[in-house]
Amino acid sequence: MAYKAKVCLLGDFAVGKTSLIRRFVEERFDDSYISSIGVKISRKVLHIAAFDQLETTLMIWDLAGGERFDAMMRNYYAGAAGGLLVYDVTRPDTLDSLQRYMRDFTSVNPHAALIVLGNKADLLTSAQLERPSMLDATLGWYPASAKSGLNVETAFATLSTDCYHRSLRR
Repeated sequence: MAYKAKVCLLGDFAVGKTSLIRRFVEERFDDSYISSIGVKISRKVLHIAAFDQLETTLMIWDLAGGERFDAMMRNYYAGAAGGLLVYDVTRPDTLDSLQRYMRDFTSVNPHAALIVLGNKADLLTSAQLERPSMLDATLGWYPASAKSGLNVETAFATLSTDCYHRSLRR
């Protein structure tokens, strides 16, 4: 059995969306910063054991951060089964922006699965990492690190599973 899902990474500039994708898809990290322009699409096949090794192909859309929600962004979001909302744990203002990304994304995809990643967790101590209180309690949240790989695979696998579950309910 095979399942295919489009997922989008959403968040401000320099929160590490591209680095998270590179860690997940290519299993590597590069600390040089190059700002994303527009959209870049990557692909990764997963096998989900909970569904008898369901083969899931994720089409991962890396969207430039900070852009206004306009017709172009609406087109990028269209048809997505899920989204990873990414913020930088060392920059609280990037967490504040997630409400806007979530609102805009769900206005196009009201049934999409969403997970929040607090990236760059390797830069804080475990005592400093806690689930932000402003997040909706129903959203999954993971402290993550593209550099170390902390929770990157877990977050994408969980999102993939959530997307699949939601597709069965429609």
